[in-house]
Amino acid sequence: MALEEKIMTDLKAAMLAKDEKSLRSLRAVKAAIIIAKTAEGAGGILKEEDEIKLLQKLVKQRKDSLEIFEKQNRPDLAQKEKEEIEVIEKFLPKQISADELKIIIEAIINETGANSPADMGKVMGAANKQLAGKADGKTIAAMVKELLTHVP
Repeated sequence: MALEEKIMTDLKAAMLAKDEKSLRSLRAVKAAIIIAKTAEGAGGILKEEDEIKLLQKLVKQRKDSLEIFEKQNRPDLAQKEKEEIEVIEKFLPKQISADELKIIIEAIINETGANSPADMGKVMGAANKQLAGKADGKTIAAMVKELLTHVP
């Protein structure tokens, strides 16, 4: 089932259940999908990897807002962002653990022959392709940087 169909099904269920947090989140996702589908060059179709990127972007926006609201001592707004993140993340592929991430990145470092932080670009390119949707870009970058500074 396509993402848009899943969103619509969950949106109807949230309406019937009068679940405000899910409704708010799902409407935001639906709007983002419509905008992406009608964007220049999209042709009215979103590929699965584009859907994942879209959802990741929405989660990242909310995490950034959450951070700002927490710094500004606005727990009411921070709570809304947390709720929306929770709902949107249900549609993303399961994120891999830190241990699994480390193993995969170590393998990529060995494959690319990277041996210093100067080779971070090579490793990041391969890692982002292989781990698309399975790990956050910021987390991948931090792990790559850590591993490359400690390469024997």
